[in-house]
Amino acid sequence: MNTDLTAEDRRRAWLILTANTLAFTVCFAVWMMNGVLITFLVENGVHDWGPKEMGWLIGIPVLTGAIFRLPLGVATDTFGGKWVYGLLLLACAVPTYMVSYCNTYWQFFLAGLGFGFSGTSFAIGIAFTSVWFPRNLQGTALGIFGAGNAGAALTTLLAPRTLKWLTNNGENIEGWRYLPRIYAVLLLVTGILFLLVTTNRKPPGSATKTLAQRLKPLEQIRVWRFGLYYFFVFGGFVALAQWLVPY
Repeated sequence: MNTDLTAEDRRRAWLILTANTLAFTVCFAVWMMNGVLITFLVENGVHDWGPKEMGWLIGIPVLTGAIFRLPLGVATDTFGGKWVYGLLLLACAVPTYMVSYCNTYWQFFLAGLGFGFSGTSFAIGIAFTSVWFPRNLQGTALGIFGAGNAGAALTTLLAPRTLKWLTNNGENIEGWRYLPRIYAVLLLVTGILFLLVTTNRKPPGSATKTLAQRLKPLEQIRVWRFGLYYFFVFGGFVALAQWLVPY
């Protein structure tokens, strides 16, 4: 990409970055929801799941988000981030809302598989941010975008207080069902606004690339090495963000 941005391109680039970061913050908050919600339900006797069951329910959204980052990253390069990101936000609102109707372990499990796709927003946002900025500004732009990880902190700090308020300090325990509905509305509103304010853009030549060409970077050992670093560093961050809640 040209290192010189026109005034209009600069305005659009920073608008895209703002939209991407806000969407990522919302998605990350939703992605971490089960850490707080499942802990609350067990501690208040709504469900008597043990550590193993809790571990699966807390971890399954994270697993979904991790596995599907690659295909949705490829989809972003193919179709453009506006549509992939916008539709992801709208689609994730459905299983997030359905959590409010869950009563059994497997219902929570399947709903977690669904809203876990919100975790793919990291790969989508990075790809969509990068195409709007020249190389000499991409580090700054991606650093700002990465601040969306604060969504985990927002859920950890605010969701327990929200649950106390929704349940009237446990007197109306069924009030917990409004928490996933609040998250679903946030996803829905964010998705609509994202589609309204963003402009689509794809990497140059992306339309003619085959799947094999898109996956060619996987042949480089450096990609796997950095992936391993990411596995431990970001994986540790997510694990602590989730598992410190029950303790």
